[in-house]
Amino acid sequence: MSFFNQRGIFLQLMQPGPSEPNTLVSLQLARKELSWDAENETQVESLVDSEFYTAVSTDRGSSFSIRSVGKDVDGDGTIGATDKAKLQALAKAYASIVNP
Repeated sequence: MSFFNQRGIFLQLMQPGPSEPNTLVSLQLARKELSWDAENETQVESLVDSEFYTAVSTDRGSSFSIRSVGKDVDGDGTIGATDKAKLQALAKAYASIVNP
């Protein structure tokens, strides 16, 4: 997250392996909050309003599923299928990047 953008998305890709046959993408949506630590006289950055999702692909990244979405991620005022579809598309796009 930059100084100008206080929102961020953190992604982590876990490829299939011996203990996990599926492709997993961990998604964290968060907002950065700045505060002042008077005792140490330093500015403190912390992540707030974090939402965590795990997208699972059983076909090596061609499609992803997410169990449930508990937040309006696309800003349309409702929590539903479009929010889930956008997170699934984000996971698919991230999984297709060879060298992040």
